[in-house]
Amino acid sequence: MLAASLATGPVAAEPDQARPTIRDLGRAPGVLSPGPLNAITDVAGVRVGQVTLRSGDSVRTGVTAILPHGGDLFRDKVPAGLSVANGFGKLAGATQVQELGEIETPVVLTNTLSTARGIDGILDWTLKQPGHEDIRSVNAVVGETNDGGLNDIRARVVTAADVVRAIETATPGPVEQGAVGAGTGTIAFGFKGGIGTSSRKLPASLGGFTVGVLVQSNFGGVLSMDGTPIGVPLGRYYLRQEIEAERADGSIMIVVATDAPLSDRNLERLADRAFAGLARTGAAFSNGSGDYAIAFSTHEGVRRTPERRAGQATVADWPNDRMSPLFVAVVEATEEAILNSLLKAETTTSIIGGQTVTVEALDVEAVKGLLAAGR
Repeated sequence: MLAASLATGPVAAEPDQARPTIRDLGRAPGVLSPGPLNAITDVAGVRVGQVTLRSGDSVRTGVTAILPHGGDLFRDKVPAGLSVANGFGKLAGATQVQELGEIETPVVLTNTLSTARGIDGILDWTLKQPGHEDIRSVNAVVGETNDGGLNDIRARVVTAADVVRAIETATPGPVEQGAVGAGTGTIAFGFKGGIGTSSRKLPASLGGFTVGVLVQSNFGGVLSMDGTPIGVPLGRYYLRQEIEAERADGSIMIVVATDAPLSDRNLERLADRAFAGLARTGAAFSNGSGDYAIAFSTHEGVRRTPERRAGQATVADWPNDRMSPLFVAVVEATEEAILNSLLKAETTTSIIGGQTVTVEALDVEAVKGLLAAGR
């Protein structure tokens, strides 16, 4: 029988407390302060739900759902922007986001071969909502990374019902990190990857807005933490000549939320800058790595309500000349979210193709030593 666990809210977040975040190790990437939770849910209204699937020797996968607000997502759409550093991946709904600059569903993350199940789940959930009886088209947004290194991905165990559960159990508050939800079977920099999150709060003089980031890390490169080399001293990194199998392929999904009143054009610019945070961690941006960032705004003044969509409307618009602090915020939050996804993940063993595979978590004590030496 499939073992499923729901990872939502403060109670479900307890299992990962044994492993630290980067801040627990005394390092705080960047210059801006985080929100109170240091999570994407610091952006008011944003909710996260996760379903973790672990079963037998080879099922290590799951679903992570991000809801921009707790209302009717289809009726009250939010502006959004998309940035693609490398399109070798599957992001369902991407072209409509680019064309219309908005999203109308939860953003669901899962594994590569479950992208269609993610769409089915979003459709099941959206169509059954009260007042949606007349809907005949829904643009479901589903991102993925390939967790086939630790998960029997061809078994396609994720169901539409799992996706609906992730959406329906989404809550504000703490977000569980590491080998949970869509990050249950992922690998990053040769270590166990997973789900990570972080946020930044701008001072009042710069607008007082919050930027939150959630990542699904599953890529390679030469790991660096807050400017300190980690991968090379630990002997695990891309292009290490003695290890031909050390690959940089994989993918990352970066989801950015903000309460700043941004147009879809400036949200695309914000998503663009998320990749600077990815680069700071030492990502290789390799041929086989699908690298996507999607950003949305929850601000009431830019929400695309039925009334605003019915005719000419006046909306709030944060000016270009004041965007730079938000750019810094997304860079810092993305970097920290990725580092948290690694530090919070636990060593995972699976049997894939008849072979036992163990992907080790980062050695926390070794990382502590390297960070201390690199101050």
